[in-house]
Amino acid sequence: MSPSVNQTRDEGRAALIAGVGCYTLWGFLPLYFHLLSNLGVGSWEMIAHRTLWAAPWALLIVLLARQAGQVAAVLRQPKTLLILALSTVAIFVNWSIYVFAVNAGRVIETSLGYYINPLMNMAAGALLFRERISREGAIAIGLAAVGVAIQTAALGHLPVISLGVALSFCCYAILRKQVKADAQTGLFIECAYLAVPGLIYVLHLQSTGAGHLGAGMGVTTLLLLAGPATVVPLALFAWSARRMPLSAMGFLQFIAPTLQFVVGVSLGEPFTPLRALSFAFIWLGVAVFAYGAWKKTRVLAAA
Repeated sequence: MSPSVNQTRDEGRAALIAGVGCYTLWGFLPLYFHLLSNLGVGSWEMIAHRTLWAAPWALLIVLLARQAGQVAAVLRQPKTLLILALSTVAIFVNWSIYVFAVNAGRVIETSLGYYINPLMNMAAGALLFRERISREGAIAIGLAAVGVAIQTAALGHLPVISLGVALSFCCYAILRKQVKADAQTGLFIECAYLAVPGLIYVLHLQSTGAGHLGAGMGVTTLLLLAGPATVVPLALFAWSARRMPLSAMGFLQFIAPTLQFVVGVSLGEPFTPLRALSFAFIWLGVAVFAYGAWKKTRVLAAA
């Protein structure tokens, strides 16, 4: 076997490990925020530290990827900076909904949102970019809609958290699709936007004695870990996405909400038979979606 074949195989294996790693980290992220909450850290303080400490880590990723020149180029493009400002708002809304939901004991609802998200992305692609929805895709979206309707009945109201998580991340994906820059470059600029208000709020908390930074080795370490907890999974995702078939990433993306679902159940969140039925429809939709992605890969490979 030639060295190039071995190299390709090794890179493929590394990309798979990186992909599984990023979604696994995202899947267990609720435990991180749950631990901070038990130490008395409020949701806004968690979000502030996340936005503050993500910036230096995002800069480190840019430097390691040797993309400083690309960052400088983007800084000279007002239109790109405006789009990234809008995507920053979208990801901030997503992070905020997620953190508040986790701390309110509603991890299961966030997992539902991340199950819905790829199906919502597919619908948005058809509406905004005239992308064709396959038969499997249409069935998956229909099943997800039934699942959301049943979840509404189970909760007694619209699953606002689930829809908010899915919609904000869908908007983020749409906006980032318009940015002609690598993922790491865009992420750094978004983190730079967020770092300023994050720093202001952290300084405000520390000055009033309400901040937890420096209140103890454990809580301080956890707050500082907000940076790598945010950026490392994104960096792993960006690296693996460039080296794996999109359909394979489509399968892997359901690792995170599945783990979040398990975390929510293990934390004792209520899971009634009606909610179980709603998830059954969502999972069935996910299975149809995954089958459609697999079938498309087979067709492309044959072509």
